[in-house]
Amino acid sequence: MARKGRNFEPMTRFTGRFPDISGNTVNGLGEGEQRQPSAFFWHPPDRQTHSVLQKEVIDYHRRSAEIRKEFSSEPPGGRGPDPVGQAQQRSVRSAYEWTRSIKDFALANESDLVGITALKPEYVYQGYEIKQPWVIIIGVAMDYAELSQMPPTFENPAAAVVVAKEYNRAARACRLLANFILSRGYYAKAYQGPYASALNMMPAAIASGFGELGKHGSLINRTYGSSFRLSAVTTDMPLLADQPDEFGADDYCTRCKACSNACPPSAIADQKQLVRGEQKWYVNFDKCIPYFGEALGCAVCLAICPWSRPGNSENIIRKLAKRQQK
Repeated sequence: MARKGRNFEPMTRFTGRFPDISGNTVNGLGEGEQRQPSAFFWHPPDRQTHSVLQKEVIDYHRRSAEIRKEFSSEPPGGRGPDPVGQAQQRSVRSAYEWTRSIKDFALANESDLVGITALKPEYVYQGYEIKQPWVIIIGVAMDYAELSQMPPTFENPAAAVVVAKEYNRAARACRLLANFILSRGYYAKAYQGPYASALNMMPAAIASGFGELGKHGSLINRTYGSSFRLSAVTTDMPLLADQPDEFGADDYCTRCKACSNACPPSAIADQKQLVRGEQKWYVNFDKCIPYFGEALGCAVCLAICPWSRPGNSENIIRKLAKRQQK
């Protein structure tokens, strides 16, 4: 069972699997120059430094039958269809028409959020290549009542199970969308979690209007807070980009300490830090991951975030607007 409280002492089964290099070093903490992110946790073992630790975390989590079922290769509900062949004849529409069609299709096929942005180098992990010019980001909301039963334990893994269930829904959503694009004669590739590959979804999601980076290292959306998961599709279909959505979450995080106070291993700092040439919110990986491992995925910071409570974000935005008027 995961230990609660600020006197958390990590299990040696996790601390003993750390390599010599810090995860924070791999992630670029303290670096003054901008660069592409390094392939890291959740990437294939031959592309990262912490693969032994990752395997220990996965094996430990899958001692839970409920988690093991949802993270299996054939979970309830599935993870979506295999790719279809790309149609030889391209359907011709304007970028505006394709953008509308893409969003309508996604929202009608298991997506709760959809946004579009042009590909940038910082969206691609080192050692990978993406040739398509567009990134379509998909968001799927998690059930807050289940997420709030955190941290998950072997006795009650509800918070971990809902994360796995929504990763599977996100996978279905992006695969369905990719096949829709392929059937219209354009190239499309689906990217689904929790495992990572070429695409760094977080900055692409911010650029496509999903929200702002929170102090807890996850996105804050104006509707769902941090209670949602991502998947994506890259494509050469002509599209129009969305704009970032800044509604005050970043400023709110500078004053709020809900997640940093609640974090059992004290991994969340109250100030932004320099990461690959940018001052940003950053979660200490070396402190976070042992608790993440022991607590079956944790999710304390996501559930405790005031933005995640259903119906609360509108009140926060209204209060922020009043503050700016003073």
